[in-house]
Amino acid sequence: MGPGQRDLITPRALASLHQAEVIIGYKTYIALIKDLISDKQVISSGMRKETERARLAVDMAKQGKLVAVVSSGDPGVYGMAGIILEVAGDSVPVEIIPGVTAGTAAAALLGAPIMHDFTVISLSDLLTPWEKIVNRLHAAGQGDFVVIIYNPRSQGRQQQIEAARQILIEYRSPHTPVGIVRNAGRVDCQVVITDLENLLKEEIDMVSTVIIGNSETRLENGCMVTPRGYAL
Repeated sequence: MGPGQRDLITPRALASLHQAEVIIGYKTYIALIKDLISDKQVISSGMRKETERARLAVDMAKQGKLVAVVSSGDPGVYGMAGIILEVAGDSVPVEIIPGVTAGTAAAALLGAPIMHDFTVISLSDLLTPWEKIVNRLHAAGQGDFVVIIYNPRSQGRQQQIEAARQILIEYRSPHTPVGIVRNAGRVDCQVVITDLENLLKEEIDMVSTVIIGNSETRLENGCMVTPRGYAL
């Protein structure tokens, strides 16, 4: 369903919502599309219920129902596609419908920061050991990748974004441009451009997407641009 703004839902995803008999999803995402699915059987649940939602969706599909499992962004990017495929096996057919991610929506609002090689790293250690996340941040710094950071900070995770900044500043200038987009693609979207040195002075939370430039990223007329190398 994309990042949330109605005109960023693809026509294919919209058609699938209309065709489905049952809609299953995380309650926050369901709320964003409630006017589109008022005539459907809707089943929602809270965080950390992904496995239960997947099993329920597959069970209902086995009963002959046409089921749509909702993810924000793209279902294959920190979404439900993987667990659905694992649970379904060869028991029911599964169609994965791509969508606009928070990362690409945020990048468009900031300018063109991911025109060259980039990586996406979630700072949530609920499913990934923190040591592995640290290794990935070092690898991104050594490789001079533009870094898109998901889940940068929550009430229970205050230090991870500070650690990420400390790691990346080992490999690039403190003046490296950084973009912070809160609620990318939603009505209350906020966009800030700062630099690596001053990153932590800005408001950052779970609805924020942080894009940290590489050694070539610069500002052009107030926009972040990572040149791809075209001759001008």
